[in-house]
Amino acid sequence: QVQLVESGGGLVQPGGSLRLSCKASGITSDYYAMGWFRQVEGKEREGVACVSSEDGSGEYADFVKGRAFISIDESGNLMEMDMNNLNSRDTAVYYCGIAMGFSHTLEENEYDYWGQGIQVTVSS
Repeated sequence: QVQLVESGGGLVQPGGSLRLSCKASGITSDYYAMGWFRQVEGKEREGVACVSSEDGSGEYADFVKGRAFISIDESGNLMEMDMNNLNSRDTAVYYCGIAMGFSHTLEENEYDYWGQGIQVTVSS
């Protein structure tokens, strides 16, 4: 049973930074993408960034390019994303997910497992 646990959310001031972490357990494959999605109430979940378990390379949505960095540790069980220059539009519930059999994908329907989500609020 794959389980994902997110941490690192909270209240951040505009222009500030944060690190989101996702710890996975129960993964039995070596080939998958781990990704961050976010969702605002009343809107669809959108992909933020993902990382390949094979080589650690990342892929980013246009709205975070240049202000986010995603990484995965050698065990493939810990993914982290640093985001900076945060603004109010970044306020959302952030979800960690795993897409088995993919190197990179930001398509929600290609993800097999999800964490419970963590709130990030950007406000002064």
